[in-house]
Amino acid sequence: MTTLTFFSHIFFAALQVLLSFSITRYMLRKVAIMDQPNARSSHSIAVPRAGGVAIVITFFVGMAAIYFIGDKTHIEQKYMLGFIISSLSIACISLYDDIYNKSAQFKLFSQFIAVFFVLWAGIVLDKLAFPIIGYIDLGWAGYIISLLWIVGLTNACNFMDGLDGLLAGITVIASLFFMVISYYGGSPFVYITCYTLLAGSLGFLLLNFPPAKIFMGDVGSTFIGFTFATLAIIAARYDESHISFFVIPLLLFNVIYDVIFTLIRRKLNGERLTQAHRTHLYQLMNQIGYSHMEVSLTHYCMAFLQGLGALWMVQIAGSERLYVFIPFFLLQIIYTVLIIRKAKFKKII
Repeated sequence: MTTLTFFSHIFFAALQVLLSFSITRYMLRKVAIMDQPNARSSHSIAVPRAGGVAIVITFFVGMAAIYFIGDKTHIEQKYMLGFIISSLSIACISLYDDIYNKSAQFKLFSQFIAVFFVLWAGIVLDKLAFPIIGYIDLGWAGYIISLLWIVGLTNACNFMDGLDGLLAGITVIASLFFMVISYYGGSPFVYITCYTLLAGSLGFLLLNFPPAKIFMGDVGSTFIGFTFATLAIIAARYDESHISFFVIPLLLFNVIYDVIFTLIRRKLNGERLTQAHRTHLYQLMNQIGYSHMEVSLTHYCMAFLQGLGALWMVQIAGSERLYVFIPFFLLQIIYTVLIIRKAKFKKII
């Protein structure tokens, strides 16, 4: 990258941050979509939501720049259009849900429709590498795995959007590391897409950082999860350097772990999984006495360490990369034990 190109990217990213901040501020002041407190909420008064519209609009401004200007950043057109159409559909459906508060069944069905566009465009995980076994061709199972991965991460990010600044900050950090990895790996489409997502999330975070003045809503959280999940497949299979699919699961490991652990624990306790609750690990950490800022900063540190782990991962050849998950899994186990013990001592659970 030349010096001129570098500064042009910095300038464009700065404009995107300003655009995202301006849209977020407009949504805060002019658009009366309110988040009313419920059983899952950590706030006690109504707060404006759907600030994630700023992230979405900023993202598609970046996509437009890639499509119409960045001739060296294109992936094959059918993959790019599939990515854009599916991302736009999940954003529109989620905004509709923010306005009208649709059921969980409606949300899930709409997500399957969005994933259909991904699979229809041919964005499918067709092989994976595992330690000892090596690469496995997934065949038709790749469609099922891709669907479950995208829907799963979409909802995981939605579930983690429960405290001021939490998901937006994690997104900024994960996008930053994936941007660096894709740039040095030679994946221009993923690189530009990541810094577009980073800029949009950072502009929004300026008004979402504790104490939050506005929430991102489903339009932001599901869009982020969906985009990361789809981008992981594109980076692994269709951009130039074929970055390991497991980079995104590592960058978002604290998000994925919290959601999987909580679902398993609630299932074992006989709870109805579709019922609203406040028993995610990050929510329990807040309830035992840590502020929104302290919880968010803790997860930012986790995300930063995972980013360093991802930089390490891409230096390792083949299936041995999965061993990088081990220290981060152990870290989450320690974090879980500490939070659960204190929550039980305070009789929160």
